Amino acid sequence: MSQRAARRRPYGGISIVAVLMMFAAGSSVSPEAGMTFLPQATTFTALGGVARDTAPLSEGTGVVVHPVGDRPVHARPGGPPVAVLPSLQLGNPTWVPVVQTRPGWLKVLLPSRPNRATGWISGAGGGLRVARTPYLVRVERAARRLTVYRSGRAIGRWTVGVGAPKTPTPLGRTFVLALLRGQGESGSTVMPTGTHSATLDSYGGGPGTVAFHGWPDKSVFGRAVSHGCIRAPDSALEALSRVPLGTVVIITR
Repeated sequence: MSQRAARRRPYGGISIVAVLMMFAAGSSVSPEAGMTFLPQATTFTALGGVARDTAPLSEGTGVVVHPVGDRPVHARPGGPPVAVLPSLQLGNPTWVPVVQTRPGWLKVLLPSRPNRATGWISGAGGGLRVARTPYLVRVERAARRLTVYRSGRAIGRWTVGVGAPKTPTPLGRTFVLALLRGQGESGSTVMPTGTHSATLDSYGGGPGTVAFHGWPDKSVFGRAVSHGCIRAPDSALEALSRVPLGTVVIITR
């Protein structure tokens, strides 16, 4: 579970959506309103007053968004802001998946505690890049299996290590939060997600963020031995490194 900063990664391999009907008129909240003393929605923070994801096994819409500047997060459309979604996460541009829409509003997954935290952001006022990712990542805990899909087709499957019984990999829907090159064991790639250990408040000096990363001892693959992270072979990490930030990750039993 590495939380070190890394170089900014450009968002590639997707089609930028110029105009979406979901951004129809209906929001009267300015993106800059009421943000002075709000907590930032990052992997290091715990947020109050936000709802949890009600469809934790859904693949979602495939739409992801990036706030060019700080964006207020609301517990409900039109309600007062409860947090701020910053433009960067762990040195990478913030991309979060859209899981529901209303006229002028987008419901997104957040990278903060509690796990599966969600919030609403306004589509008004500009300053929001919108894209679509064809990828989906699945982790099956019991089978110790990681599968990467593109446009509904499996493009790779790997046997991985998952959380031990006392520190299980948390279930539900999350997303790829960042790409950190050379930060893991033996200099492997680390890809933090938007979820955290349910049993550890912190790990290794960080906030207990669950991540995909490598491991020098290949005997861990196929076993439940980690502190919650997914230990993956180098070939799996290489495939994951091509998955755009914000891509949904679904973790099942």
